[in-house]
Amino acid sequence: MHRLATVLLVVLLMAADQSTAQPKVDANGISSKVILEEVIFGHQLELNGKFKMRVTEVTFAPDGYVGAHHHIGPGVRYVASGQLTFTAAGKTTIYKTGEYFYETGNLAHTAHNKTTSPLRLIFIEVLPVNWTGPAIIPPKA
Repeated sequence: MHRLATVLLVVLLMAADQSTAQPKVDANGISSKVILEEVIFGHQLELNGKFKMRVTEVTFAPDGYVGAHHHIGPGVRYVASGQLTFTAAGKTTIYKTGEYFYETGNLAHTAHNKTTSPLRLIFIEVLPVNWTGPAIIPPKA
């Protein structure tokens, strides 16, 4: 029995090492601050307690970027100031101050501040209730 417990412990430790060894998303010049996070409760009972809404302020320094990535959940983005170069599915779109756009989360894309001024975005997104940390993940291979 002791040997089985040891084997299980080794397997769990190996699994933990693999989860921390996941590839990271290439990024530079990005900072973020979670402004609000609330668990969803309301009339849509199937969502209650399973998801949360998160509002995050994301700042890109001049020439800051995030390489190809996905998001854990869908969300609305608002350009609070600056200009965002957003590329998805081979199409590049420029979003400017005051504009909104929607991201499904499952479409790989890149984001780049190609200007000499800071870029501020507000992310409003739906995440699994137990999700911690950044909502960006590497695209699936």
